Amino acid sequence: MERNDIDRLVRRNIATLSPYSTARDEYQGELGTFLDANENPYENGYNRYPDPHQRRLKTRLSAIKGVPVENIFVGNGSDEAIDLIFRIFCEPHQDNVVAIAPSYGMYKVAAAINDIEVREVQLGDDFSLPVDAILGRTDANTKAIFLCSPNNPTGNAFPRGEILRLADAFDGITVVDEAYIDFAEVEGLKDEIFRRPRLIVLQTLSKAWAMAGLRIGLALADSRVVELMSMVKYPYNVSEATMRIVKDLLDLPVDDQVASIKTQRAVVMDALSRMKVVRRVYPSDANFVLVRFDDADAVYDHLIGDGIIVRNRNRVKGCEGCLRITIGLKEENDKLLKSLAEYETKSYLR
Repeated sequence: MERNDIDRLVRRNIATLSPYSTARDEYQGELGTFLDANENPYENGYNRYPDPHQRRLKTRLSAIKGVPVENIFVGNGSDEAIDLIFRIFCEPHQDNVVAIAPSYGMYKVAAAINDIEVREVQLGDDFSLPVDAILGRTDANTKAIFLCSPNNPTGNAFPRGEILRLADAFDGITVVDEAYIDFAEVEGLKDEIFRRPRLIVLQTLSKAWAMAGLRIGLALADSRVVELMSMVKYPYNVSEATMRIVKDLLDLPVDDQVASIKTQRAVVMDALSRMKVVRRVYPSDANFVLVRFDDADAVYDHLIGDGIIVRNRNRVKGCEGCLRITIGLKEENDKLLKSLAEYETKSYLR
């Protein structure tokens, strides 16, 4: 597929944009005297502007992800990449996107900020992906489809074949948010970006890599998409301090942590499934589990009373009666299960 297949989707003002050129863009050698960027000359480790292209960090991420540097965009969390997709491809007051529901709330927020219509399609039975219904909601002004897989808050990953069928049938940008893919048994879609230039795969270092406080999100995409994102982003979107810390943390193995979380997920799900106050424990490919209770609000209040915070999704359409419970350390999970057992005992003594 030709590069112009992406360019035809780009907003006209973005296609003709002359991006801001930083001092670090104009010269990229290793000279030691920097008098070009109006920086404070007194060295403290952070008196110089960071690399706006995050070259060293991308090189490290490329080795980990198995994706070339030119196919990696590094953002201030995945939310920056989500916002950029709207800003690059969607004309305010004119274009629209399609998103599944229930799902991650930032798609709707970013759309509202950019004044773009969101057409939501409710997930099917057991939170299945309604491919035909999604395609049926698209029209000539639909620029993107947003899918979160594994999905938040439902926890399930959608079948690979169904996602690719949707991407192949849709003539715009298909965005697959894989924030939780490291906890799933299914394979992610990052290798598909080379066969499908209109596919954007979002990933993050916040979950499996335990860097939520550092705010690093990734967009893995065709090099033209990455080029466009780099043009539109703010020049220094990732700080020098963040990049240094992230590069160090990437050297620490996380496989054992991910395996432990998955083991604990199974333990928690098994214990919950045997509780009388639980109506259903939904399958999970993420580091959380969605649970339907007899009285979700009462359970939520009880857990708060015990100093345990979970996410109340009771008022989200499709998740009525549900709490979303993150899998913690063994001692945290044990505390959760003990509190729920006490709630169950009290409920049946009334």
